[in-house]
Amino acid sequence: MLLDRAGWHTTDKLKLPRNISLIFLPSRAPELNPVENIWQFLRANWLSNTVFDGIDHIIDAACSAWNNLAALPDTIRSIGLRKWAHTGLYL
Repeated sequence: MLLDRAGWHTTDKLKLPRNISLIFLPSRAPELNPVENIWQFLRANWLSNTVFDGIDHIIDAACSAWNNLAALPDTIRSIGLRKWAHTGLYL
């Protein structure tokens, strides 16, 4: 399983089945973990410069941002695309 180095992925308390091996991405390498760019896009377009009134406001804003992004499949594709990761595909 490919993972970033979040604390909950690297803790010694994590119990893994014997048939799963963890492979950690290098630190500070967002080009290897496209979801980091998705979060950056969400923050830049729908979540920045907001003072949240509480947890419900945070959840509503995050759901709204996610739904806005889900309606833009070409944008999602372009954010996650890594030309160097494709072979035999003309982009």
